[in-house]
Amino acid sequence: MTFLIVNGLSSKYSSSKGPVYAVDDVDFELQHGESIGIAGESACGKSTLGLSLIRMLSGGTSEGKITFDGESILDMDESEFDAKYRWKKVSMIFQGAMNALDPVFTINEQFLEILKQHGFEGDFKKTILDAVHSVRLDETILKKYPHELSGGMKQRVIIAMALLLKPKFVIADEPTTALDVLTQAQIVNLLKSLKKEGMSFMLITHDLAVLSEIADKIGIMYGGEMVEFGSSEQIYKNPKHPYTQGLLESIPRLNGTPPKYIKGIPPSLLDAPTECRFIERCPLAIEKCKTLPPKFKTESGYVRCWLYDK
Repeated sequence: MTFLIVNGLSSKYSSSKGPVYAVDDVDFELQHGESIGIAGESACGKSTLGLSLIRMLSGGTSEGKITFDGESILDMDESEFDAKYRWKKVSMIFQGAMNALDPVFTINEQFLEILKQHGFEGDFKKTILDAVHSVRLDETILKKYPHELSGGMKQRVIIAMALLLKPKFVIADEPTTALDVLTQAQIVNLLKSLKKEGMSFMLITHDLAVLSEIADKIGIMYGGEMVEFGSSEQIYKNPKHPYTQGLLESIPRLNGTPPKYIKGIPPSLLDAPTECRFIERCPLAIEKCKTLPPKFKTESGYVRCWLYDK
């Protein structure tokens, strides 16, 4: 059963030089229990997409339609969305756990603040302990301050905070960034175990290897657009868009094949081009690419590339 439908989502920021469309005309759907991975270069719109879904886009506005459990959440006023959805049905693991915790309050005090802020009326102590145990942490950390925890423990605390009110959908914005390899593996295994328990994730990351372990569907972002969307199997085994192909070819191989890189830089989103946004870097560009491509259907999703115009 479909629980999340994103249709024609565009999000923009205001600037002194004009609007910046950080997300432009994005579509995708998720079924209950499914997870989606979002990949792409820095400043391609990944984090803005996540913030748009939880309506925490500071300094920006969103257009289009986001349907969550049959309700259009962009049409709700802020108080209704906060009361019914934010942290209760959809929550977010913010990028940079090192900076997301308040250094002057204990971990327990910060958990209590979330429960009070969202009008929780149940058993505070049991709810906090359940969240802490769900991320494989000992309850002794509740009396500690953030500076007394390791990077991996801080990240687990942030994840526990996102799970506090048992949402069905969690947006994880680069949850393994700035962690050592062993701690990254622990966090990935934790997310996999939570997924097995029925939780759906949006995992935003640069690491395509991590996505292959967690995501059922993958969206590839470039220049504010989702240039390719499909099942994880299709994206990895039969990528359609030249940009997706370039990303996969940039991964080092154990067989000794040297990684390739994509020449050039992404386009400015301040004055988004009316042609294909990848045209200047694409080795397969054709004359049609001088106009913006629509979405062409693939076996499991869509691709924005004129090479698939039938």
